[in-house]
Amino acid sequence: MQAQSPSSASPQSYPAKPIRLIVGYTPGGGTDVLSRVLAKYLGENLKQTVIVDNRPGAGGLLATQLVANAPPDGYTLLTTPSTHAINPGLYAKLPYDSIKDFTSVGLIATSPNVVVVHASLPVRSVRELIALAKAHPGELAFGSAGVGSTTHLAGEYFRSMAQIRTVHVPYKGSSQAEIDLSIGEVQFMIDSTPAALPNIRAGRTRALATTGTRRFSGLPDVPTVMESGLPRYESVSWWGIIGPAGMTPDVVSRLNGEIAKIMLMPEVKKLTLAQGAEASTSTPGEFLEYMKSEMALYTRVIKEAGIQSP
Repeated sequence: MQAQSPSSASPQSYPAKPIRLIVGYTPGGGTDVLSRVLAKYLGENLKQTVIVDNRPGAGGLLATQLVANAPPDGYTLLTTPSTHAINPGLYAKLPYDSIKDFTSVGLIATSPNVVVVHASLPVRSVRELIALAKAHPGELAFGSAGVGSTTHLAGEYFRSMAQIRTVHVPYKGSSQAEIDLSIGEVQFMIDSTPAALPNIRAGRTRALATTGTRRFSGLPDVPTVMESGLPRYESVSWWGIIGPAGMTPDVVSRLNGEIAKIMLMPEVKKLTLAQGAEASTSTPGEFLEYMKSEMALYTRVIKEAGIQSP
């Protein structure tokens, strides 16, 4: 566990050397691409090199532990996806405390999931999907990217709120689940927007709704689940920046301010949207409270569904 000692870095001297932005996944994925966009502009603004350091393994746990154990001087940061809020409820024991061992810097992007069905399924809205599931309890199957994935929990949360009985079919990643959805092996899925878009555009699947609080700019004609029959349902993927516990407020404020300016740049918004996400900003405190609320939600969903760690 990282000691809560203050950083020696000051806003006057920071950054005096390259910054490492740790990514817990292989190059080319959404988290990596967002990190590289941010690193480019952050390096330019801070007049210092920002190195993206890929440390894949154990679903991001290895990278997260590395950052928890790093000096809190502002030179080691982590781009963390929403799985950071899932892991405390999914694993009986983690090598770190997901809140206490980190400093919140800020949110950088959000992406709604999308409720998609096989093109032949006779439903055109979330209300109709719920009605069909209630008329045929236990007969409809929903796919996911794997046990404990964001797509799995989004599906469990949906069927809990809709009070329907469906069968969960886990896959090893969204791509395989999307293939089976496109040929009707499973009837529906609540998938990440980037993974779902190719089949939607090809007409192999139908988008019923997105899962944010407002319509997604990449699918402006698709309503939200809240508009479509479940007024309190929200399940989004997000990415943010955190560092080790004990970073000084001045350094955190400097980083947060620069990151917020970058995420509001038109070219960054465009690059982020190309990844199926929307650029977002927050204060460090807002991001911390958001992470806490997401952890509480996912822990409850995991417990109620009886999900065991993979």
